[in-house]
Amino acid sequence: MSTLFTRIIEDEIPSVRIYEDELCIAILDIAPVNKGHFLVIARNEYETVLDCPDTVLSHLIITAKQLAEKMKSRLACDGFNIMINNGAASGQEVPHLHIHVIPRFSQDGKSPVMRKETYKENEMVTFGKLLTD
Repeated sequence: MSTLFTRIIEDEIPSVRIYEDELCIAILDIAPVNKGHFLVIARNEYETVLDCPDTVLSHLIITAKQLAEKMKSRLACDGFNIMINNGAASGQEVPHLHIHVIPRFSQDGKSPVMRKETYKENEMVTFGKLLTD
């Protein structure tokens, strides 16, 4: 079963493409955080970064970087977010690997998506061991 993004890639669903090559396309997001927000989408249906070959993932990130540079210059944004949601719990709505590139402006009134937590005493050491052993 093909994803929404596969249907966009195959021109079954219209989109505004800003870039495409043999491994990916980039389109404007239809529900942008800020105008100019775009998605870099893998042509193949990899659900998350863990499913994607390293060479393809590298290409997607480099493409996002190059397009972000153009976006920053042409939209005169103050900064930008580059985000990949992996799995529904992270906010991934379409199970097809894509990178969000979101222009940010100092006065846009939008905060980062992440909430901050704190570690209890010695808990940081425990997590560190879990992630290094």
